[in-house]
Amino acid sequence: MRIERADRASDKGWYVGPWNSDVPVPIGYANAGIDEPHVHRDMFEVYLVARGTSVIRVEQESVELSMGDVVVVEPGEAHTFLSSSDDYYHFVFQAPRKGEEFRTRDKCPVERNRLGL
Repeated sequence: MRIERADRASDKGWYVGPWNSDVPVPIGYANAGIDEPHVHRDMFEVYLVARGTSVIRVEQESVELSMGDVVVVEPGEAHTFLSSSDDYYHFVFQAPRKGEEFRTRDKCPVERNRLGL
């Protein structure tokens, strides 16, 4: 058994992943929707909203999220968070495409205009 605790002083962070454990899928959290437009070439990113609300932008579409919602961002889809409530909290999981290995350097920044912003 392994127990990890979120760093409440940080807006986001990671619990476990291939860099610090035998867990092959990185698991993280955020207590704010971070506006950081980016894309993953070979990785799915799955957000599970635990509390509050936020607005995520995936390519040209903005979606309001609330507790219990799950968003699966597929490889190659640019995304960012536009806003979040004060009580917002989500978990994030990253999984490589089938047959691929996890790469820590899969995240690439993108220009805001790709998202229509």
